Amino acid sequence: MKLAESDSLALLTDQYQLTMAYSYWKTGRSEMESVFHLFFRRQPFGGGFTIASGLEAVIEFINGFKYSESDIEYLSSLCGSDGQRLFDPNFFDYLREMRFTCDISAVPEGTAVFPYEPLVTVKGPLLQCQLLETPLLNLINFPTLIATKAARLRLSAQDDEVIEFGLRRAQGIDGGVTASRAAFVGGCDSTSNVLAGKLFGIPVRGTHSHSWIMSFDQEIDSFYAFAKALPSNCIFLVDTYNSIEGVKNAIEVGKSLRENGKEMLGIRLDSGDITYLSQQSRKMLDDAGFQDAKIVASNDLDEYLVAEMKYQGSKVDIWGVGTSLVTAKDQSALDGVYKLSAIRENSKQPWEYRLKVSEQISKITNPGILQVRRFFEEGEFIADVIYDVNTDISNGCILIDPIDSTRQRYIPPDALGEDLLVPIFKQGKCVYNTPSLTDIRNRTLSQLSFFHTGVKRFVNPHQYVVGMESSLYELKMKLIREARKKVNPNYEGPITHRHPK
Repeated sequence: MKLAESDSLALLTDQYQLTMAYSYWKTGRSEMESVFHLFFRRQPFGGGFTIASGLEAVIEFINGFKYSESDIEYLSSLCGSDGQRLFDPNFFDYLREMRFTCDISAVPEGTAVFPYEPLVTVKGPLLQCQLLETPLLNLINFPTLIATKAARLRLSAQDDEVIEFGLRRAQGIDGGVTASRAAFVGGCDSTSNVLAGKLFGIPVRGTHSHSWIMSFDQEIDSFYAFAKALPSNCIFLVDTYNSIEGVKNAIEVGKSLRENGKEMLGIRLDSGDITYLSQQSRKMLDDAGFQDAKIVASNDLDEYLVAEMKYQGSKVDIWGVGTSLVTAKDQSALDGVYKLSAIRENSKQPWEYRLKVSEQISKITNPGILQVRRFFEEGEFIADVIYDVNTDISNGCILIDPIDSTRQRYIPPDALGEDLLVPIFKQGKCVYNTPSLTDIRNRTLSQLSFFHTGVKRFVNPHQYVVGMESSLYELKMKLIREARKKVNPNYEGPITHRHPK
């Protein structure tokens, strides 16, 4: 599919967003003020942290949001179950003239975030806020998932180079490009995706595949031919027939290159026992005088395999990771959601805080107009507090785990901290200077360096302290009791077990 230049992305949404928007308009509720928060409930990959990504795409989407005439024409063709037009034609005039006037705050890309913390806050007319739900989730969920996977690979590879190799296995064109960018945000050094290199300025890497070698009668002839074509870009794939023999051939061609004033950059291993083969290859290369030649490894790698091979003494210098990275192979999606948390008739009225009640405590949402403050001491992040912007926490606060109220922590008044959500749009105008992609990547690496090593473990990670400010928590409990009492007038609160006298 190719969008015409005159088309927009306004229809990148679910139909129920438009039916709700229409109903708000039809019932005179479209201009009510509201607050929505985008957050997730569970850490991906069973890990201890998540890396926020996708904000730049959100900014581009909102800046370019409009309903084109082709959008209106399509919407006017939709019918309800009675066969009649779904929308009043006057609604289309409203959509044509609508321009976003929302205030939006978000955590910068590359920020480490945790469950229930707002990644994005949207405040503005109810209809406008509602229309942003699906596109914001689409633009945030996937890149955040991939950036987190890449950050885990970055940790496992330590100081080694990591190349994102996954375009051919990615979920479509947009999935491939988005994944390449998010992988760089998470800490990858380069990509094989040339389009991503062009669009985002990510360094691109690549040499040749098995088909190049197989097109010649002899492996060594293919190496010589490649060296002649690209003498300054020679990393030879050595496992087409026999890896050890392939290394011998690479060394022979490498000597020929050196005689002509060029250097072989390295070899690539794509199958077999890579730890063993890398050890043997390193010895062969060093003995032949190619101490600076790099060993590249690929072949269905992930953070667990990379960490294990390094533990076993692998001599790999560069890791090429494809499928497991760009598809987030062991988790299909981030469970991000977008929920209403406050509403009022207009700016002269007080806010009414709202929450979604569920039988599962983990699915009950947080009320209020929220901010997240991260505290640190002695060069380490120690805790995050989710609080209402109308609450002063400068005199200290108590954090309460939203899932387990017995887990609490006191933060003193002199604790150092910073708010994570920063202004992105004010009255529909972008006020945020988007950093370079390299700066975003550096933020990821910096953020991870300030967490205790236990938080970064892949298996049974330490649970970083995240809690609700105590008055917000008490308000949440009060609203839950009120909501449940509307359904059951006899509801008095949690069931308690009393010991018999």
